[in-house]
Amino acid sequence: MARPQMLKLADVLIELDMSRAAFYRMRARSQGPRLIKLPNGQLRVRRSDLDAWLSGCEESAA
Repeated sequence: MARPQMLKLADVLIELDMSRAAFYRMRARSQGPRLIKLPNGQLRVRRSDLDAWLSGCEESAA
């Protein structure tokens, strides 16, 4: 089975067209995709988690 695609936080911010500060404010309100913290302190987001979160945003806006 293939490993899930892991996106760097910078890539997620580019895709969402969002600043790092705005992303962290959103996360402080318990919103946003699930993050994975690696042992070296870097953050990653699974592609599937990001896609699911974006789908949830579409449904709640309708």
